[in-house]
Amino acid sequence: MRIGIVGGTGDIGEGMALRFAPFFDVIVGSREKEKAEASCGCSIDMLKKRGTECSLTGVSNQTAVDDADIVILAIPFKTLGGTLETLQGFENKIVVSPVNPMEKRDFFEFVPPPEGSAALMVQRMLPKSARICSAFNTIAANKWRALDESLTYSVPVCGDDTAAKRQVMEVVNRISNLQAFDAGPLAVSSLVESLTPLLLNIARYNRLKDVGIQFR
Repeated sequence: MRIGIVGGTGDIGEGMALRFAPFFDVIVGSREKEKAEASCGCSIDMLKKRGTECSLTGVSNQTAVDDADIVILAIPFKTLGGTLETLQGFENKIVVSPVNPMEKRDFFEFVPPPEGSAALMVQRMLPKSARICSAFNTIAANKWRALDESLTYSVPVCGDDTAAKRQVMEVVNRISNLQAFDAGPLAVSSLVESLTPLLLNIARYNRLKDVGIQFR
């Protein structure tokens, strides 16, 4: 399976690439192809030193969309709309949004777009045949890169396409000790996205680090 990461050279994107590459063919996208190639080179070296074989290719964001079976939008909410406007070819693709619309004011606050969630905004902007899911919203960026640590989190997955959601859940369950849970239709994404500012506030006010969620 080929997984394309749009924004794959950011903190979350690079960490995802490191975690995914031992199991999938990972296509790392960036606005600058050279930056993606450099990022992949560093990641390959890091994984080889750990004795881990991997598949990583650095390309432009557009090529990451074109060549992938599943596209992950690892980009901040503030650049989400502008990035999507520069890309095409999402028809019939599974597109995963881990994007959380929030702002840091006196505390972290959920600030959704008019659609109600980042995932629903993605759905509005992409072709109707695109199969949108939300997932990975509540995993801290630095945890993706901490390869010596197990990811023991629950991952809610939302989507209206049952087959696409099932495929995304299978991907989730391949990574470390993540466990996917069907959270319902894409309309539920607003509830999941709002968990991240809540977790950040809990971490801040209780002097905790990298708070996550688990369902038992």
